[in-house]
Amino acid sequence: MSKTQLLNPSQQLILIVDPYSTGCMVAQEISKRGYPTMAIWTKGFSDEMKTHVPISCRDLAYVDELQDELHWTLDDLIRAIHQAKGRAARKIGKTDDYYTIAGCIAGGEAGVDMADSLSEKLGVLSNGTKGDFANRRDKRVQQDLVRGAGLRAVRQACGEKFEDVEEFLNKEQFPVVLKPTDSAGSDGVKLCHSFEQAKEHFHHLLTVEAVNGGYNTQVLCQEFLKGNEYVVDHVSRNGVHKTMMVWVYDKRPRNGSQFVYFGMLPIDPNSEEAKVLIPYTRGVLDALGMKHGPSHGEIIITNDGPCLVEMNCRAHGGDGNWTPLARALTGSYCQVDVTAHAYLDEEEFLKIPDVPPSPLKAHGLEINLVSYSKGKVKSMPGFDIIKKLPSFVFLSPATSIGSEVKYTIDLITSPGCCVLMNSDEAVLKKDVEFIRYLEEINGLFLYETKGESLARPNVNTFGLGSLPSGKKSHHRRGSTLDRPGLLRIMSQDRPELRMGFGLRKRMTTVDASREVVVVTDPYSTGCLIVKEVQSRGYKVIALWTRGFSDEMKMHVPLSCGKMNYFAEVNEAEDVGETIRQLYKVAGKFRIVACIAGGEAGVDAADVLSERLLVRTNGAQGVFANRRDKKVQQELLKAAGMRSVRQAAGIEWNDTVETFLKNETYPVVLKPTDSAGSDGVKLCHNFEEAKEHFHALFEIEAVNGGYNSEVLCQEFLRGKEYVVDTVSRDGEHKTCAVWVYDKRPANGAAFVYFGMVPIDTSTQEAKLLINYCNRALDALELKNGPSHAEIILTASGPCLVEMNCRAQGGDGNWQQLAQALTGGYSQVEASVDAYLDKKAFSVLPKIPPSPAKAFGQEVILVSYAEGEVVATPGYEVIKKLESFVYLETGVATGSHVEHTVDLVTSVGSVILLHQDEGVVQNDIATIRELEKSNKLFDFAKSSVMMKAASTLNFQNLSLSNAMSM
Repeated sequence: MSKTQLLNPSQQLILIVDPYSTGCMVAQEISKRGYPTMAIWTKGFSDEMKTHVPISCRDLAYVDELQDELHWTLDDLIRAIHQAKGRAARKIGKTDDYYTIAGCIAGGEAGVDMADSLSEKLGVLSNGTKGDFANRRDKRVQQDLVRGAGLRAVRQACGEKFEDVEEFLNKEQFPVVLKPTDSAGSDGVKLCHSFEQAKEHFHHLLTVEAVNGGYNTQVLCQEFLKGNEYVVDHVSRNGVHKTMMVWVYDKRPRNGSQFVYFGMLPIDPNSEEAKVLIPYTRGVLDALGMKHGPSHGEIIITNDGPCLVEMNCRAHGGDGNWTPLARALTGSYCQVDVTAHAYLDEEEFLKIPDVPPSPLKAHGLEINLVSYSKGKVKSMPGFDIIKKLPSFVFLSPATSIGSEVKYTIDLITSPGCCVLMNSDEAVLKKDVEFIRYLEEINGLFLYETKGESLARPNVNTFGLGSLPSGKKSHHRRGSTLDRPGLLRIMSQDRPELRMGFGLRKRMTTVDASREVVVVTDPYSTGCLIVKEVQSRGYKVIALWTRGFSDEMKMHVPLSCGKMNYFAEVNEAEDVGETIRQLYKVAGKFRIVACIAGGEAGVDAADVLSERLLVRTNGAQGVFANRRDKKVQQELLKAAGMRSVRQAAGIEWNDTVETFLKNETYPVVLKPTDSAGSDGVKLCHNFEEAKEHFHALFEIEAVNGGYNSEVLCQEFLRGKEYVVDTVSRDGEHKTCAVWVYDKRPANGAAFVYFGMVPIDTSTQEAKLLINYCNRALDALELKNGPSHAEIILTASGPCLVEMNCRAQGGDGNWQQLAQALTGGYSQVEASVDAYLDKKAFSVLPKIPPSPAKAFGQEVILVSYAEGEVVATPGYEVIKKLESFVYLETGVATGSHVEHTVDLVTSVGSVILLHQDEGVVQNDIATIRELEKSNKLFDFAKSSVMMKAASTLNFQNLSLSNAMSM
């Protein structure tokens, strides 16, 4: 029987030095066994850290708590301890000598040195402080002792001033790790990628307060170890080391960070890794003179064997969240329990197996939650779902309602952790996958709402990105001839692109070279129409409408090269004067058509074509405003078609206010006459809607000028489609039907992932085409191209808006559309409608089914942010078997953000192939590049390297934790 067992446990006082996090659980376990405990707080240990008590230990009580005063020596502290135990005895009616000090244990990292000194001085179980062991917590000393024992150790240099480490940093390969020599766990540990970063962090560490209080006196610089990182938990007594558990960290690149902790997984003690790690760790413990108590070693298995990162001479941290899992894995015990054995009951300690059982008695792991979004938390439905999973054991949130969640790039930005465990491994795996799915769909949290952009793919969206304040954009989409940052790559070696389309020369008249076509505001796809017209022998006059910006005039797709016009005319104040200028510049050439080359040119094209007596949609009566989104819905409603509930105003009025107070939220607000989705937003409450209503009158539209009326509409729920049509004399030919691939990502509800063609024989296509043709009739759109944005609601198709011109997006989709139909797209069909009656007549009413090829547009999504130094993902995409086309505004020097809308999208890719499987595989490759953040290499910044075993997820204040 051990000496301590001869005494009454209630008289054997155990000192716990700096009890916080798992140290509180050790103190609680000791108290459960009937032993009184006293808390000793070391010099400089902060009051905040004293409140860091796990919820499970909220009722923990000490017989007394004693603060080591700054001016006290060790002997002073020991006298104060004896006085305190006397006071504690008198409180319960006993004499001063009632308590006998039977043990002294470190309750946290900052208490290790003091626990060694006190235990040695008091004559209880102690690791001692003789020689180098006086500084065994010093990370430099640890590596020196390990190296001295003939074990693999880290290359390093240490110093109080930068000159002490400068030579090492000049010679060592970067990245390198910088850390304080004696901080708590990974406090202040950073991965630095350059000499300058290392120098900056060195000086920073000497000026900031450590997490436990006090200031760092030395900084350690070490080689960066590459390999899987493990934690090996032990408890020792008299130099006998019992392995409690071996864990491996699940670390992956996410959100632009190279090291995001996804969890901590147990390793079978008979595995090859464990067989290497356990003896190495025990050799380290011997080298450090660690004979008694708990420890957890952080070790990386490198190419040349295991190497110590650091040995923490106390219990595994993390608030002890892992304890119920560890007990299940071993069948009965964990490090906390065995620590109590080691100090209080040698017989029980010796009964503990040398290593955990193999196989382990259960299946489980600790999951670190990862956020792919950011915002202010309104509710946490995902946490409630996690608690209902069959494998759920424990959840430790690091966020609460009202707090700000950030993209997870390290453990500090993790929203919490949970422990899962199940006797059935398949059930556990399913629950893990479900949690990862919740994270990916941003299902953990609901955020406080804000106005949300509903912008659709158009000419201004792909690859914009953004730059930090004060920096000039390297990839702004303005002039495509003058924008060196815009990358556009086209495959020239694809059989699908060599099918003969686009090569035949169509002529409308005997001598088209004597005829001229007016194109209003030719930009984006409008430039492709101009080129197609010119390829047929016609001259083109560009008519620029009033207010159309000079920047937009330069928006020319790179495939068009330099635009050459027969003449350019600026719209006059008077229609008659504009007509006179057109006739004047046309001279001897006959004007045979007037076509809208962009959204802003639609109204002018209708008016001018009517006056020029060429093919027209007319501009009489209500049809003078057919581009007005409010008018469009009113015309559909008058025709007995499903239309959107709405209200509009040129100012805030009773009609608008009543609509917004009575309509179900969210609602959509948009200018009535803007280009595409310029200014379109989804608003989630009355206040947001009112604010955006007023904002729309103050901002300049993308085409120039200011909005004159704002439209408020119901929010349509359902898939969104685009139907591309070309008409001639009221006969409508469908050129393509597309569906937008929209998904939640990075915290945004509607992120565009692509545009996918729909087979025209499907029921949805038939519904959409019929509805679209009826809408064209209702709007009296009899001639020219159009593309309708339609949502298929539960009550049938409903128009979002009819764009009375060709689909935009720089016409990136043209070659894909040509391959799908076997020879034509909306661009060629539009010119046929105006200039070649015979060619138009032979066009099919709808595209062929099945399509002649497989393909789609893939919109690139970034799950990371940072300054781009290389674009390796683009090189991979260009080599894909189905690759046709890539356009992006992201290049070296660009600043990429998380993609939350089309403005923050990072490019567009066209894929096309005769084999559908090839296309699907290539899409999967692109999506994996995105998810694994392999599209870009970002500029390296010093990275915090918090270890999961040292980070505690609970709020630091016990009072805060109890209110959760």
